[in-house]
Amino acid sequence: MSAQPEYAPTPPPPPAPTAAAELLARVRSSRHAEQWAPAFERDWAQALEDSRHSYSLTPLHDVVRSWEARLAVAPAVDSFMASGMDDSDGVALEDILGARP
Repeated sequence: MSAQPEYAPTPPPPPAPTAAAELLARVRSSRHAEQWAPAFERDWAQALEDSRHSYSLTPLHDVVRSWEARLAVAPAVDSFMASGMDDSDGVALEDILGARP
């Protein structure tokens, strides 16, 4: 008997074909545009290259999903930083998620 679940988890739906362009417009209109726009473009270029080699759209979808998440939490992070609360006891994100490829 195997330990496999009886059901297969449903993958998240793919982003809309225009999601990357809309996301880049949102990144460019944010107050972090100076830093984030080049980072998004770098991530997107790497995902395009990975997709060309793998014949899969998954790297592109992953970039869109990760940047959507970043933009979603940006207001909360901004308000925390503006509050002046001490964040010196925090843990580096790389320690939790691992180094970026």
